[in-house]
Amino acid sequence: MQRRRFVQMMTLASVGTVAAAELAHAGETKTVVWHVKGFTCVTCAVGLETMLREQKGVKRVRATYPDAQVTIQYDPKSVTEAWLREFISELGFTAEPEPHS
Repeated sequence: MQRRRFVQMMTLASVGTVAAAELAHAGETKTVVWHVKGFTCVTCAVGLETMLREQKGVKRVRATYPDAQVTIQYDPKSVTEAWLREFISELGFTAEPEPHS
């Protein structure tokens, strides 16, 4: 069921529901690195990256399948970590902070 929702959202994004790119401006950004549970292939990572990139306040995203990791740089005035984690959850994945080495 969750995979179906993910595929539907990816289809909508590819059809033309592309958010307008934000102009770069000076301001504070934060970066989070999370371990992602639920990746089954590289397409999952690419899809998550694509969907996050289109969200307001997200500046940069890098998701990798082999590492099961996502790095998100975002504007904390536009979006919160809690919202980002909820969005990832709605796509069928679980994002947890990376353990410190």
